[in-house]
Amino acid sequence: MAELHHECGIAAVYHFDSPTPSPLAPPQGPGQVSRLMPRMLLDLQNRGQLAAGIASYNPERDKILDTYKQIGSVIEAFRLNHQAKSESIMREYSGRAAIGHVRYATCGANDRSYAQPFQRYHGRKWKWFSLAFNGQLANYTELRDDLLNREEYHLTRNTDTEIIMHYLSYELRHDERPDLVQVFRNLSRKFDGAYNLVFLNAMGEMVVVRDPKGFRPLCYAREGPLFAAASESVALANLGFKNIIDLEPGEMILIQDNEMRVVRYAPRQSSSHCFFEWIYFANVASTLDHRSVYLSRAALGKELAVQEHKLGKVPLDDDTVVVPVPDTGKAAADAMAYELGVPSVEGLMRNRYVGRTFIEGVNRIDRVRMKYTPLREVLEGKRVLLIEDTIVRSTTLKSLLHHVRERGGAKEIHVRVACPPIVAPCFYGIDMSTVRELFAPRFLKGDRPTVAEQEAMAKELGADSLFYLPLEAVARCINLPDDQLCRACLTGQYPTPTGERLYQLAVHNRNGHDDSRTYELALANGNGR
Repeated sequence: MAELHHECGIAAVYHFDSPTPSPLAPPQGPGQVSRLMPRMLLDLQNRGQLAAGIASYNPERDKILDTYKQIGSVIEAFRLNHQAKSESIMREYSGRAAIGHVRYATCGANDRSYAQPFQRYHGRKWKWFSLAFNGQLANYTELRDDLLNREEYHLTRNTDTEIIMHYLSYELRHDERPDLVQVFRNLSRKFDGAYNLVFLNAMGEMVVVRDPKGFRPLCYAREGPLFAAASESVALANLGFKNIIDLEPGEMILIQDNEMRVVRYAPRQSSSHCFFEWIYFANVASTLDHRSVYLSRAALGKELAVQEHKLGKVPLDDDTVVVPVPDTGKAAADAMAYELGVPSVEGLMRNRYVGRTFIEGVNRIDRVRMKYTPLREVLEGKRVLLIEDTIVRSTTLKSLLHHVRERGGAKEIHVRVACPPIVAPCFYGIDMSTVRELFAPRFLKGDRPTVAEQEAMAKELGADSLFYLPLEAVARCINLPDDQLCRACLTGQYPTPTGERLYQLAVHNRNGHDDSRTYELALANGNGR
């Protein structure tokens, strides 16, 4: 529903010295594997559309390590629709190793200085590095205060990526070549939150890190001399890799001296995979931690069908159709319709050619009108089971329901949500940071929505009825135990200490007048610790 956005996506590619180049490498040769990066980032575009960039390693140029980044989608940033300009970028930033990033901001401004990778120049080659980051440090304010309390420290950006860069620089401060495993082990003792990282230095050394909780997905593959890693498996599969492996939480990949090692840098602990990755964020073609995104969403739809049969309120006759909200609701809608024995129809067409930048400045009603077209020929006079993946703030959904009824001619609209109610903020990389911005808490008095509460929600939205998926269905559909998933936004129970503290601050400010994000309140009030 374009109401919820992710922090970003990361990728890495490396061609080892070998007499036989990989068949998956670009035809220009091993020294040009950085050319694979825009293709990988295109497959991660669902994770961020504000900016894109790469950093490449090439010992044959003056800038051994060089970074290119621009505001806009991958196509815009790399000028992929202009062959000569795109080729010029690829030639200038060619290399046998590269890291890449697509960005959506949960913190920081929407300008080029915040685009990633971040690069830190230094005369010592092991202190000269580039870094790209996926996630959000929950203890950002604590780390920021710690830096600023040191002598003559200054920060130029309001973002945890810069914090990570400075902490990395501090770990690399010694004159001898560092033990990179120990460097990231030391950082893991300081960081609280979600932090998947790709790191490349001017020695040609690469590190790929997954945080100890495993909030965000991260996978890798190697075929012969070619190695690649990415936030989602689809970016590797589309390059031709077949044996794709999930990096375990608390593990890192170290590429050094033409060798690759998978190393545990942090002690094992209970994982907290973000359930939203399967039901909303990830590309439907991806497999995350051995669980198919598509099959998980289809299972959600089957669960909705079971609940619909229990409710028994909507006649399942020739006048009833299931309609997904494009695009993430489609797998659940199709599975639900199949189980109910009613048609799943595309009653809403999404305009995929209206870019995010184009619609940024208009109001929400006009934004919905430009983005979605209700098909009157499909919806008129129908009883519509509208399948939504989640409801966060509700304002976009409310506008959409109005258009389905007025422009589409639907006689009834019954909203079915393939997710339990969102009742708490996220401090691990999703842009919902306060309780007061959320739709469901305004209506809920207990842990589960009652019939009366859901009826009140439906009335507020302009729907004839509303039903949420039960909480216990989430783990069942993803096929992972409850205790391996982060469901903090559904339960208010956070997997890290700083998350718990920030939630208490968000609850305290629920009825206040400050519209700041919770981490900004923590910064202003000195509550980071």
